[in-house]
Amino acid sequence: MTDQIKVMFLSGVREQGKNMYAVQVNDEIFVLDAGLKYPDSSLFGIDVVIPDLEFFDKYSDQVAGIFLTHGHADSIGALPYILRKYNLPVFGSKLTIELAKIAVRRENKKCNDGLFNVVDADTEIEFKNAVISFFHTTHSIPGSFGIDVHTSEGEIIYTGDFKLDPTATDEYRTDMDRLAEIETKGVLALIADSNNAEASQANASEQDVAEYVTKVFRAAKGRIIAAAKASNLSRVQEIFDAAHATGRKVLLTGRDVNKIVRTAMELNYLKVPKNLLIKIKELKEIPKDKVVILETGRMGEPLQSLQKMANNRHSVTSIEEGDLVFIATTPSHSVETMVAQTSDMIYKAGGRVAQLGYGIHTSGHATGRDLQMLISTLKPKYVMPAIGEYRLMEIQKELAIRTGISPKNVIVPKKGDVYEYHHKKGIFHITNAAPSEDIMIDGSGIGDVGNIVLRDREILSDDGIFIAVVTIDRKKKRIISEPLVTSRGFVYIKENHQLMLDAIEVIKTAIANNFKHKKFDWSELKNDVRGDLEKFLYKQTNRRPVVLPVVMEVNQNRHRAIQSRNNDAKADTHKKTNPKKSHKKPMKHKKIITKD
Repeated sequence: MTDQIKVMFLSGVREQGKNMYAVQVNDEIFVLDAGLKYPDSSLFGIDVVIPDLEFFDKYSDQVAGIFLTHGHADSIGALPYILRKYNLPVFGSKLTIELAKIAVRRENKKCNDGLFNVVDADTEIEFKNAVISFFHTTHSIPGSFGIDVHTSEGEIIYTGDFKLDPTATDEYRTDMDRLAEIETKGVLALIADSNNAEASQANASEQDVAEYVTKVFRAAKGRIIAAAKASNLSRVQEIFDAAHATGRKVLLTGRDVNKIVRTAMELNYLKVPKNLLIKIKELKEIPKDKVVILETGRMGEPLQSLQKMANNRHSVTSIEEGDLVFIATTPSHSVETMVAQTSDMIYKAGGRVAQLGYGIHTSGHATGRDLQMLISTLKPKYVMPAIGEYRLMEIQKELAIRTGISPKNVIVPKKGDVYEYHHKKGIFHITNAAPSEDIMIDGSGIGDVGNIVLRDREILSDDGIFIAVVTIDRKKKRIISEPLVTSRGFVYIKENHQLMLDAIEVIKTAIANNFKHKKFDWSELKNDVRGDLEKFLYKQTNRRPVVLPVVMEVNQNRHRAIQSRNNDAKADTHKKTNPKKSHKKPMKHKKIITKD
């Protein structure tokens, strides 16, 4: 009896980040990575985006484990939200597991350490239907693994983020011997990193990068503020080495970098010279030309922190005249605009900018030539580009075809695609889709911000809000008091007095028409007010603010009767104690009931 094999693309295809894939063998599912992505400018107020957790609602009882390739957020960032609800075992290298625990504890006060399992390149885990093993890969963080899912039909290989660098040190080097060994078993499918597939220029070796960083540090006359991702440990090591070589001390800013650096130091993945690191209180005591401030920012993203420095809003320091800001990371295309804006702000504050990507070509991801080398080594039957935007996946497809892979055997998947292997025909065919919606995290809320909320936030950011408050008596079908209107982020009220007066008349007319032509209904009344105001305001200003009508009701008769009974009771008591003393008629009161 042959095994039923499926490859699931749950996330991380045709997009940047949020990597999560799965291989199903019979009734067991092996999840490969569980990452997040950082939002672009269109996702107002969203902190991060993670894959669809509905997948685990449906299949958590079949998930044998989550297998991690490395410790970056695009591979481990969704774990806190998955493990909050599901007790699933997690497997990864020693450093990857420690970074995963840091990520989980950041969001969840309690972290079930019993779920985490440390593996190495010699580990083989035998499950009921498959064997999972690992192999070393080169990336910008040590302890990076590729994953091999052994099935009865052949190996399914997932690279994670990787590149090829023959000069890499042992803890960073791709194990080419192991890849050659895997090829002899027969590779059914290769799920490979596409993020840098369009690069025709070879990546500079990390030795070349280290020499370049030291050269930049030697040329700097004042303070150096180095911006890097906290989890890019190879870059952090190069900054430490360059600082030591130029006689500078290093200040770490940010909770993330301290935790990650301390963890890497404890595991001997970072070599830190004695007395290199300083504390904030020591910063003023050291000459400016002897200081490096390593800024990684919240959740490891440094650009926003640099902007705070430029605007004097950073908790530790600000950009000063003569500072060199060294952006020691190669930004993706999606944040190039933000890099340019940040650089402009730094120059205005008196600093200047040097970017690693301008002086040397480097990336933690495979170039086109690297991918062709990998395909030629593994000789897979199928190539399934992943980890990258659509154009990059298409480029990998062309690269695979040039190495001799049949075009019909290169699959460029979409999010949610599930491919099942047909044993007799020897082909993958698409089957029922898996849950694949984006889940947006805003503060402590998980998935409670949808497209409607985002649309309102976009409108608020563009055109502001217009609020109308009116009190009515629905039984007598009349307005009790003059409507009140105000706005925020729409128009300057003092200079648009007539517009506000005209808007009040629109509200009155909308309510009067509703009373005249319809049976009373709260939602219809509010919709009429909102609709008429939206049309009026757009006609007058060509803007579409969020219109918020607040309609309140006064019920005079009910409260007059209650007040009358209370007054009668008081009067009877008064007569018994003061029979000859007269009393005034009770005042009429109104109670307002809000109908939001």
